[in-house]
Amino acid sequence: MTSAANPFLSPSDLPYGLPPFEEIREEHYAPAFEQGMAEHLAEVEAIAANPEPPTFENTIEAMERSGGLLDRVSAVFFNQASSDTTPGVQEIQQAVTPRLAQHADAIHLDRRLFERVQAVEAADEEQRWLLKRYLTDFTRAGATLDERDQDRLREINERLSALGTTFQQNLLADTNERAVVVEDVAELDGLSPDAVQALADQAGERGLDGSYLISLVLPTGQPALAELTDRSLRERIYRASSGRGAGNAGLIREMAALRRERARLLGYENHAEYVLADQTAGTTRAVTEMLDRLVPPAVANARKEQADLEEIAGHPIEPWDWAFYAEKVRKARHDIDSRRMRPYFELNTVLEKGVFNAATRLYGVTFHERPDLRGYHPEVRVFEVRDEDGSPLGLFLGDFHTRASKRGGAWMNSLVKQSGLEGTRPVVVNNLNIVRGEPTLMTFDEVNTMFHEFGHALHGLFSDVRFPRFSGTAVPRDFVEYPSQVNEMWATHPEILAEYARHHETGEPMPRDLVDRMLETQKFGQGFATLEYLAATLLDWAWHTAYDGDEDVEEFERRALRDAGVDLPAVPPRYRSTYFAHIWAGGYSAGYYSYIWSEVLDADTVEWFGENGGLRRENGDAFRAALLSRGGSVDSMAAFRAFRGRDPEIAPLLDRRGLR
Repeated sequence: MTSAANPFLSPSDLPYGLPPFEEIREEHYAPAFEQGMAEHLAEVEAIAANPEPPTFENTIEAMERSGGLLDRVSAVFFNQASSDTTPGVQEIQQAVTPRLAQHADAIHLDRRLFERVQAVEAADEEQRWLLKRYLTDFTRAGATLDERDQDRLREINERLSALGTTFQQNLLADTNERAVVVEDVAELDGLSPDAVQALADQAGERGLDGSYLISLVLPTGQPALAELTDRSLRERIYRASSGRGAGNAGLIREMAALRRERARLLGYENHAEYVLADQTAGTTRAVTEMLDRLVPPAVANARKEQADLEEIAGHPIEPWDWAFYAEKVRKARHDIDSRRMRPYFELNTVLEKGVFNAATRLYGVTFHERPDLRGYHPEVRVFEVRDEDGSPLGLFLGDFHTRASKRGGAWMNSLVKQSGLEGTRPVVVNNLNIVRGEPTLMTFDEVNTMFHEFGHALHGLFSDVRFPRFSGTAVPRDFVEYPSQVNEMWATHPEILAEYARHHETGEPMPRDLVDRMLETQKFGQGFATLEYLAATLLDWAWHTAYDGDEDVEEFERRALRDAGVDLPAVPPRYRSTYFAHIWAGGYSAGYYSYIWSEVLDADTVEWFGENGGLRRENGDAFRAALLSRGGSVDSMAAFRAFRGRDPEIAPLLDRRGLR
C-alpha cells in the first residue's frame, strides 16, 4: 500500500503533526501496524548488527529515532480504542495487542542489542540518565534471563496483553448493557429539569424514545445517587454499577497468576515488588507503611459520618443511600445543595474562564480554537496553545462528552510527543465523560476532574526534553498524578472561581454565600472519600501481593477487604475487582496507591504556592521549569526536592483529608 493510500505511512503535514483524522479509516490500521513493526525491527536489527563500536549516537540515539510509523499508528489507534471504539476497532485490538507484546519482547530480549547498550558510554547528565533508563528497561524486560525463561516470559506477556484487551472490551459492553432505563419520569424526582432532559436525550440516542437512560460511569458510586429521592431506583443503579464485569472474573484470576509468575521469573517475590522497584516509592514496605498510617483514621471518620447519616435517615445506611443522605447532612450543616451549584458550572465557561484562564494567569500560555483542524470525532475540539510571546507550543484536543463508544473515566493521551531530537511539538487530548445537555451543566466533581486532567495535559504541553523516551508524562507511575493533582487547586481559587462559576442564563456570579459554603464543605465527607479510595487501593495491593490462585474473585475480594480492615458494607471500594480497569486494562497494576502517594507531593506543593503568594506568574514559571518541563529526563524525586528545597512531608495531606 502506498503512502497516498494509507495516511499513516508518512508523517502528517498538518500543523504540529496532528494526525489527518479525516483521511484515516479502519482499514488503514492493520497494514500500518504490520509495516510499522517490520520497519521498527529492521531499524533495530541495523543497530544490533552495526559493525562499528557502540556509541551513544549509533545505539541509544538511533533507538530513540526508530519506530516512527509504529508510534504514529499506535497513538491514534489506542486513543480511538478508548474514546470512540467500533466492532472493527475491537477486532483489530484483539489481534494486534498480542503482536505488540511479541514485538516489544523481540527488541528487549535481543542479546546483541543489550550488549551494545551495556557497552555505551554517555557524555553528559541527560545521556547518562537515558542510558540508565535503557539498561533498566532491558533488565526488567528479562534481557538477563536464560533462553528457556525468556521463552516463557514471551508467552506470559502475549497472554497478558490479550487478556487486558478482552477485559476492557467486556467492561465497555457490560457498562452499556447495564445502563438503567427509567420509564416513569416520577421516579426521577430530585433531579433538575436539565438533568432529566439530558437523560431523555441519552435514551433517544439509543432508540428508547419516551424513556430516560442513566448511563454508568466507571466508579462504583454514580452521580445520580446523590439526588434521586426514589430509594428503589437508587438501589437499581447501585446494583447495576457494582455488578458490572462478572464475566471478567476468570480473566482476573489468570492475570493475577501470570503477573506473579512473571515477577518470580524476574527475581521478585510478587508483582507488587516488581512494580515498586522502578517507582519513586521504591519498596512495598514504603507503600504499606503509608497505607497503614491512613487506614485507621479514615475508617474512624467514615464510621462517624455513617452515624450522622443514619441519624437523619432513621434507618441503616446502605451503599445506595450514602450519597443521598450525605447531601442532606451537607445541606443541614452548611446550607448547601449541590443542585443549586450546577447552573453555575456550564462546560464551555468552566473550560475557557476556569481551566484555560488559570493556565494563562499562571504560565502565560493562551488557547486559540482551530475549527479548521479536525479531531477523531465530531465532538472533539482542537485548540492551538501558544506561549506568552506568541510562539507555538502545541495542540490541545478536548473530548468531553460521554457516549456508548467511549470507555468510562477520564484520561489524557499524547497523540504526538514533544522531542528536541525529532523536532516535534506536543499534541495532547483530554477525555472526560460528561452527559451532554443544552446547555451542558456540570457537577463540581466533574469540574474538579476537568482541572485534574488538564494538569496531565499541561505536563505534556510543557515538555521540553531532547529524547522522546522522556517526553511529557513519561515519569514513574506514582509521580504522574502529582502535576494533575496540583492543578486541581485552581478550581477553588477565589480569583478563578469568580470568573467561571457564573449562572448559565444570567451570567451572574455564584452568590458569595454559596461560594463560601461550598468552600467550607471541602473536608465534608472525607472519611467516605478516603476510605472508598483506600479500599480500592488495598484491593489492588492484595491481588498483587497475596493472591495464590485458589480463591474465586468474590471470596478473595471479601477476605482482602476484611484483612485490611476496610470492609464497611456502606462504603464499597471505589472500584470492585471485576470493573477495576485501572489495574486490569490500564497501567496501574500494583500502582493504584499512586494517587495518594502523589497527593502527598501535591498537598505539600499547594502549601508552597500558598507560602509564595499563590496565583503568580513567578510561581507558575518556577513549577513549570523545575517539574512540568522536565518529563522523565531527571530523577522525579530529585526534581521535587530541588523545587521544594526538602523531602515531601505528609502533614499537609493529613490536614487536607481531616486525618489528624
